[in-house]
Amino acid sequence: MRIGLLGTGPWARETYAPALAGHPGLEFAGVWGRRPEAATALAERYDVTPYTDVDALLADVDAVAVALPPSVQAELAVRAAGAGRHLLLDKPLAVTAAEGRAVAEAVERAGVASVVFFTTRFQHEPDAWIGEQAAVAGWFTARAQWLGAVFTSDSPFAASPWRREKGALWDVGPHALSVLLPVLGDVRRVAAAAHGPADTVHLVLDHTTGASSTLTLSLTAPPAAAGAEVELRGEAGVSVMPGSSEGAVPALARAADALARAARTGRPHACDAAFGLRVTEILAAAEARLSDARE
Repeated sequence: MRIGLLGTGPWARETYAPALAGHPGLEFAGVWGRRPEAATALAERYDVTPYTDVDALLADVDAVAVALPPSVQAELAVRAAGAGRHLLLDKPLAVTAAEGRAVAEAVERAGVASVVFFTTRFQHEPDAWIGEQAAVAGWFTARAQWLGAVFTSDSPFAASPWRREKGALWDVGPHALSVLLPVLGDVRRVAAAAHGPADTVHLVLDHTTGASSTLTLSLTAPPAAAGAEVELRGEAGVSVMPGSSEGAVPALARAADALARAARTGRPHACDAAFGLRVTEILAAAEARLSDARE
């Protein structure tokens, strides 16, 4: 599968490009970016073609990987699907339900494969745990904490305009939901939402299985307090999600495997654009509750 990369920022440079270039089943074909000079520099690092015209890249590949801000991603994903290209997308799929729906509908209409890269879902230990817990009945409640120090450290993502605007809800909220939904079922409603310090938010979710979950999300945690934790409690007792022994690059390579498999078999992956849309819809509902809480 020939694949092109859309994006040249830190996530594209440090995760997407090395994962695509090092994947034995992919032919990394080229890079397009909103800044041509950055696309040229990244393409030269991997000896691939830099593109100044996104449609020219789409014409030369079977699939695209997108490492761009979500609003930019949504527009280009629709365009790529319309060109018949399979999609390796990043979270969040979009930052409005309408944009997310446009992507999911374009994917369905074109009959292309799609995978949204929720990092935890493609790391061995957490993904195995999620599958095991999804098979267990009787979960009563869950607690998820996704605490980042993006804005309290020297993180390369601190300069990201969309993260500054949308905060932890949209950046790390998708990770938490990607873990909780397969285990506790879809969200019937966002029962409560409240602001914490800086961009920190607290959510209470009501799930279709009857379970509830609480989420604490932040990009402004003190570095010593940063980390992710998910705990389930129910009839089977208590279960805590294990950490991962690997970083984002091997996980993204696994997501690329999933995309190639979905393209080959025609069977959608669990983390496809439709799932990405559902996550977007829940986050949009939470954002609305948080807006109401400010009034």
